[in-house]
Amino acid sequence: MELRVQQGNIAETDVDLIVINLFAGVTAPGGATGAIDRVLNGAISRLIAQGDFSGEAESTALLYARANGGSGAEEQGGLTAPRVLIVGLGSSEQFGIGQIRRTAAVAAQAAAKLKGVKTMATIVHGAGIAGHDADAAAQEVALGTILASYRQKRYGREDADAGLASCTVVEYSAAKLADVERGVARGKAIGRGVCSARDLVNEPANILTPVEMAARARAMASEVGLKITVLDEAAMQEEGMGILLAVSQGSVNPAQFVILEHAPAGSSESPLILVGKGITFDTGGISLKRTGGMWEMKGDMGGAAAVIGAMEAIGRLNVRRRVIGIAPCVENMPDGKAFRPGDIITGMTGKTAEIISTDAEGRLILADALAYVARFDPVAVVDLATLTGAIGTALGMHIRAGLFSNDSSLEEKLMAAADHSGDRLWPFPMDAEYGKPIKSDMAEVKNSAGRAGVSSSAKFIEHFTEGYPWAHLDIANMVLADSRINAETPKGATGYGVRLLVELAERYAASA
Repeated sequence: MELRVQQGNIAETDVDLIVINLFAGVTAPGGATGAIDRVLNGAISRLIAQGDFSGEAESTALLYARANGGSGAEEQGGLTAPRVLIVGLGSSEQFGIGQIRRTAAVAAQAAAKLKGVKTMATIVHGAGIAGHDADAAAQEVALGTILASYRQKRYGREDADAGLASCTVVEYSAAKLADVERGVARGKAIGRGVCSARDLVNEPANILTPVEMAARARAMASEVGLKITVLDEAAMQEEGMGILLAVSQGSVNPAQFVILEHAPAGSSESPLILVGKGITFDTGGISLKRTGGMWEMKGDMGGAAAVIGAMEAIGRLNVRRRVIGIAPCVENMPDGKAFRPGDIITGMTGKTAEIISTDAEGRLILADALAYVARFDPVAVVDLATLTGAIGTALGMHIRAGLFSNDSSLEEKLMAAADHSGDRLWPFPMDAEYGKPIKSDMAEVKNSAGRAGVSSSAKFIEHFTEGYPWAHLDIANMVLADSRINAETPKGATGYGVRLLVELAERYAASA
């Protein structure tokens, strides 16, 4: 979908549909909505007066501008578009940045359902009486529109619905135009990153092998201007990544260790490092998973997808901070060479791990990835992983991911970034006692504590961190949706984590 900015009167925009808005409790519409109401001879005011539209959040009303099948601006009282969509904003006191994004998503989703609507124009929700900065509001309008317009790739023989072809963001004030253009450009960059992560997670595992995932990261890096290095298994062996390679040894598809770097001109500070679990398919290995629902394990690389998508957006935005993205990509399969429960393996730090379950493999590949990043002297390291089913039991599905950290300042930054971005988090404890269930009789740690829960899993990962602020995000309950969650989040891959990581990177850039 093409997204562009135009200065002028939205009533004069030549599109299939124009989008305006209304706060709850308003009886006499003002601004752009009031202007359209006058063009339509009070049709919106009558809708309000008759109780057919109240401005409730995410509600919509559709008006047809052309009477008696007429055409042209003259028959419509000066309105070019044949249809007008009004979206409710809810209470003006509670209308925050997230509501702007959701409003735009509701409009785009409604537009996509209308026959014959391929082009639409929208005002910048929130930049009027709501008082939000024009650039911030425009960013969320663009982002919400892109997220709602996402279409999953189809492998069927029938043509997939192409959806909207274009959206024009119309700003009446010439003085605000530059801010709106800047905001829309930012929203496009972040939205494309989220959609890239969705594409990766949605792909079937027979296509998205570790090698293919690395190839797609290379293509993205070339387009955006990131530095990329990919370690093959021989290079990982030289690094001493015995724990990571143990997970890979049962698969015919070799592991890949992807390193993406964004280094703006003049940057010499310690980097922010983002690490994503990239299990392109997880059978559970010898500790085989149940068959029901195993197909969802194509999404077990959701952490790596989020890191790759975030690095794409960070590159497009040219965030003024050095950021490194790490994506260890591995397939966990149960053949005759596969690692076994009871094995003891050694990672690149020299620390040993006893394998209790080969289905607790994500924390194993993170162990060597987190050891590897210590060489960069990072300002902070954040890993994302579809780690435990227990996180969904603790927090529910598609509401918040779990946050575990050994540094209070990093935890605060992540919580602030989460609240602003909409990729929400909830902090969990990391007391020393949670490490007791993973103590091993034969090695330093064991990779599963049974029913001991999410914090003990995080303590296993922490064991392999070395001298830097670190946070672990358990996103297993956030990556794949069985049905549409809301207007901006479709069925399938959600792209969770991209917005959060971009926001975090920008906060570190602002504080440098």
